Amino acid sequence: MKIGYRTIKTAIGTPIAIWIAELMQLDNYVSAGIITILCIQTTRKQSFLSSWHRLGACLLAIVYAFVIFELIGYHPLSIGLLLLLFIPTTVKFRLTPGIVTSSVILLHLYMSDHIDFSLIVNELALIVIGIGTALILNLYMPSMENKLKVMQTQVEDNFATILREVAIYLREGRQTWTGKELTETEELLNDAEKVVLRDVENHVLRGNQPYYDYFKMRKKQFDLLRRILPLVSRIDESYEQSYRIAGFFDQLAAAVHPGDTAAIHLQTIEDMRHEFEAADLPITRQEFETRANLFQLLFEIERYLVLKKQIMSKKRI
Repeated sequence: MKIGYRTIKTAIGTPIAIWIAELMQLDNYVSAGIITILCIQTTRKQSFLSSWHRLGACLLAIVYAFVIFELIGYHPLSIGLLLLLFIPTTVKFRLTPGIVTSSVILLHLYMSDHIDFSLIVNELALIVIGIGTALILNLYMPSMENKLKVMQTQVEDNFATILREVAIYLREGRQTWTGKELTETEELLNDAEKVVLRDVENHVLRGNQPYYDYFKMRKKQFDLLRRILPLVSRIDESYEQSYRIAGFFDQLAAAVHPGDTAAIHLQTIEDMRHEFEAADLPITRQEFETRANLFQLLFEIERYLVLKKQIMSKKRI
C-alpha cells in the first residue's frame, strides 16, 4: 500500500490544527482540523484556490447567519432561508467549493442561539488556523522533474524505435514489428500530460514551463508519426528514393533527443527533394504511385521536424 504526500500532510496537519485551536481554548476546536483536511490539495495552486474559496464562503456565511438568525430567529426554517440566499451568492462569486466548510460554521452559529463578537472571533480563528496550517504544509510539494525526465527518456526511446522500424520497412519491405511502442507512447504522453499539469500548478509564478512545451510538441509529433505509418504501408516496392529516405529515418532515430538538430534535418529534406525532382521520371504506374507516396512521406516528416524547430525557437526567445 502506497501512502501519498497528500495523505501524509493531512495526517500531520489535522492534529496540529486541532492542537493549536485547543491550546487557544476555542469552542468547536475540532472544526479547525476539518478545515485543514478540506484545504490540503495536490498542488500549490489548488491549495491557494481552495483556501480562498473556503475563506470567502465562511465570511459570507457569518454575515448571512448574523442577519437572518438575529432577525428571524434560530429555527430550522431560518437555515432553509439562509441556504436559499447563501448558495446562489457563492455561485455568483465562484466560491462554491467552500460551501461544505461554511456549512460547518453556519451550524456553529445556529447552535449558539446568539451571535456576538466573541463567537465571531472564535469562528474566524478556527478558519485561520485550519486554512493557515494547510497552506504552510502545502508550501512543500515533491518535485516532478525526475519523473518527467524518466518519461521524456521513455518517449524518446519509443520515437527512435518507431523511426527505425519505418527505415527497415522502406529498405527491406518486411513487416515484423509488433507496434507495441505506439500503445506505450500514447499512454506515456497521456500520463506525462497529467504530471506536467501538476508541475505547472506547483510553480504558479514560473514563467517558463519547459516540460509543458516539450510534451505538447511530442504529442503533436506522435500524431504525425501515426499518420505516417499507413502511408509507409502503401509503399510496396523499394527504389533508390526509398533507400535514401530509409537512411534519413535512421538519422532521425539516432537524433531523437531534446537538443536542437531540426534545422540540419530540414535542410537534408530540402536537398533530397531537389535530388528526387532531378531524377528520371517513373516508368510504371506502380513506380509513380510509390514515388508519390515517398514525396508525401517527406512532407509529413518535414512537418514533424518543423514542430521541433518551433519549440527550440520558443526556448531562445
